[in-house]
Amino acid sequence: MTATVAIEVHDLVKRYGDLVAVGGVSFTVYQGETFGLLGPNGAGKTTTLEIIEGLRRADSGRVVVQGIDVFTHPRKARELMGVQLQEAGFFEKLTVAETIATFGRFHQKSVPVEQLLARLQLEEKARTLVENLSGGQRQRLSIALALVNDPQIVFLDEPTTGLDPQARRNLWDIIRSIRDEGRTVILTTHYMDEAEELCDRVAIMDQGKIIAIDTPVNLIQTYAPGAKVYITPHREEEGERIAEQLRSLPGVEGVGKNGNGEIRLDTEQLEATVGALVELGRGGEVQYRSMRIEVSNLEDVFLKLTGRRLRE
Repeated sequence: MTATVAIEVHDLVKRYGDLVAVGGVSFTVYQGETFGLLGPNGAGKTTTLEIIEGLRRADSGRVVVQGIDVFTHPRKARELMGVQLQEAGFFEKLTVAETIATFGRFHQKSVPVEQLLARLQLEEKARTLVENLSGGQRQRLSIALALVNDPQIVFLDEPTTGLDPQARRNLWDIIRSIRDEGRTVILTTHYMDEAEELCDRVAIMDQGKIIAIDTPVNLIQTYAPGAKVYITPHREEEGERIAEQLRSLPGVEGVGKNGNGEIRLDTEQLEATVGALVELGRGGEVQYRSMRIEVSNLEDVFLKLTGRRLRE
């Protein structure tokens, strides 16, 4: 069965003087999927999203949302979209219920306030002023406003930034429920574990271009296969000798040390490496107090593709 296309982005270009913010970006998002757009600061993510949302004009290219050309019919296309507002979009002296009702009036159709309050677990805060909400409550309100017009496509821009782990997990459940209703979700985030957990596919942008696009699993297998095995020697002073001995284990691509005395083995043959390491331990050739394993993840892919240099 052929997947239905929700968003088509064709060769988008946006320049600011000599700076090419978006340099020929193309991708497709399918109906009902959660699609992540990732990249370091200045990669062009926000500009790309604003063009898709009809908030910014591209110099060239084309965006089609549910068969509607965004540049030709921006208002009609925006009726299909819900966009998460950042802090600047709130009226601090309105209550939560008043805020939802106010934004609902901006659209031809809107979801009842009571329904959104229940959906986003804000019923007890309905009469609370926005200025008195916690960070997690403000984020849930911003998602309520993105859903107020019952959109088919929902844009979430770093929805969990600054939240504690419990509040993040709560919003993850809400985002999953949005997708489970058949809506298409476009998500940007700096948390790689979040993208790996929520997204069906992700596109990684850098310097205005998409440099990789696939499912998180396929990206990991392609760009960061293997795992890291950490062992802690019984005696720290034997670390150098043991590290040198472990270089010859099957599958080991590199050996290093952590500041806490652990020896790190980079391997692309996890079972073979661990099996050989266990045999050495049984035979007393290598003595270690503990062993732990970290499989590669989307963060490894991100760093490999975009580098470790800090972007301001």
